[in-house]
Amino acid sequence: MKSSGFISSLLAGVTLSLWISQADAQSLDAALAQAYMSNPTLNAQRAATRAIDENVPQALAGYRPTITATGDIAAQQTTTTVAGQGTSTDGYFPRGVGLQVNQTLFNGFRTGNGVRSAEAGVLSQREALKNVEQQVLLQAVTAYMNVLRDAALLNLEQNNVEVLEEQLKQTKDRFDVGEVTRTDVEQANAGLAGAKSQMFQAQAQLKASTATYRQVIGAQPKRTLSPARPLDKLLPRSLEGAVKLGLGTHPAIVSALHAVDQAALQVKVAEGGLYPSVTASGSLSQRWDTGPSTREQFAASIGATLTIPIYEGGVTYSKTRQAKETLGQRRIEADVTREQVRAAIVSAWGSYDASAAVIAAQLAQVQAAEVALSGVREEAKVGQRTTLDVLNQQQVLLNARATLISAQRDRVVAAYTLLSAIGRLNAITLKLKVASYNPVVHYDQVRDKWIGTNIPDGR
Repeated sequence: MKSSGFISSLLAGVTLSLWISQADAQSLDAALAQAYMSNPTLNAQRAATRAIDENVPQALAGYRPTITATGDIAAQQTTTTVAGQGTSTDGYFPRGVGLQVNQTLFNGFRTGNGVRSAEAGVLSQREALKNVEQQVLLQAVTAYMNVLRDAALLNLEQNNVEVLEEQLKQTKDRFDVGEVTRTDVEQANAGLAGAKSQMFQAQAQLKASTATYRQVIGAQPKRTLSPARPLDKLLPRSLEGAVKLGLGTHPAIVSALHAVDQAALQVKVAEGGLYPSVTASGSLSQRWDTGPSTREQFAASIGATLTIPIYEGGVTYSKTRQAKETLGQRRIEADVTREQVRAAIVSAWGSYDASAAVIAAQLAQVQAAEVALSGVREEAKVGQRTTLDVLNQQQVLLNARATLISAQRDRVVAAYTLLSAIGRLNAITLKLKVASYNPVVHYDQVRDKWIGTNIPDGR
């Protein structure tokens, strides 16, 4: 087997099978940019973040008055019978309009704490969005590299079939002149059949990887995929530095800490139910034809109400205890998230650190297997080796090359996995050529929106 094109196939780009639509070469950065824009999981999380933004204006509504208008109309008829005077009938149409305004002046600081709790929830959701972005980009990297790897493996298997077909032809020629036996021919036939089986399996695997690529990235991979660029300059220099960076900035941890703040403020909101509340109210009403002797009536009032809770059946106390338990849960979850991030960093660092050594060892194995195959073939020509020996050594070389290709893929994925583990796998860090999604824009659009059902995009 010729080694050119196999060892470098994953590094120099791979031409996929003809069933993939023809187009120019596609880079990993371009695939990641496409996933960043079109991945449904990521877009759904962005929509969820926009929905969480609305919790803030809902909480701010506690500072604003509530205004209610009423109107009524009726028809009445009164029949009166007076002894000695006969019966009289009166008909009239009582109607009126009213306006009621209520304004909370004090409610145990529940509105202020509710606003701050909602803002903490928004911050937590933004960090959760960053974490989902990381997960999606890592899935995209994995899908891209799997297609690249499986295309290279398919090329490897196809070349192996071509070599074995030529070897079978040569074996038959030697059999015709009496240099080898029928056993050698059948061994060559068996080797070719096995190689074709492996080739068909490689084709099926490439199709499966392509389907996953389409699912994650949102489009069919182009005919030629370019190699992935190295990430060494984006990665920490030591495991200690990686752990310190991850524990300080990983979005999963930051999101969990904001969730703790949100839960702490919810405790204060629940406790506010035990405080007095003061509400101001005003009303206007205009009525017409309210009775036989009243044709028009106007009324106006303004006042304030002080409400002091004494006992509400224990509901407020229960809600306060519940909020405190939730706060404890969020603190524990934050600790768990820290340990998960630490473990992920250590694991990713180990995989990435070992990947270079694995590639070097696999490359040495391929080179040694190539030399060994060349020697076995020469020995077979002079009768010192059998056809089975040649086939076995060819399989050893094939397996070594396949393992090398997988190791090259694993190193790229390990680099991106480490970047994700420390919380830096995002469009900004990778400098993707795509408009970065900024959740602050939507938040600013709706935070102080007093009225209107249309969302900022007009729907």
